[in-house]
Amino acid sequence: MKQLFLIVAILGFSISFAQKLEYTNGKIYQNGEQLSSFETKNLMKTDLKALRVFKNAKTKESLGGFLLGLGIGGTVADLVMGLTSDDKKYPTAITYAGVGLMAVSIPILSGRKKMVQESVDIYNQGLKDEKKTLGDNFELNIVNNSNGFGIQINF
Repeated sequence: MKQLFLIVAILGFSISFAQKLEYTNGKIYQNGEQLSSFETKNLMKTDLKALRVFKNAKTKESLGGFLLGLGIGGTVADLVMGLTSDDKKYPTAITYAGVGLMAVSIPILSGRKKMVQESVDIYNQGLKDEKKTLGDNFELNIVNNSNGFGIQINF
């Protein structure tokens, strides 16, 4: 029982001192170290609203990037076919479709950085102000869930 309490206390102590995230130059940092998208999602699991906004931004980035790449690829492929083939007329419908996909990707890609910044701001607002002393921000609660009763310690 002592070992279990010690493990829970150490785990709670390490998790409770969450650091604020910083979003600069399209990258997310915590304590000066760059975080990957996976690490950022794991950190934001405690704040569901921030996680939802972050996932929406990443979905927007993926979809917009896919459409942009597909448009560029189609346009370049049609250009190469037109340059290498004697009986081929350039531009064909593939070029126009590629340009259309590139045009559609622009509004999809716009606003994703703002959404990531918003998710970082929501996450940072959810963090409690950290204090240097343990006694001022120490909380001990008794919790109840479907598994039974337990003790929750917040530092």
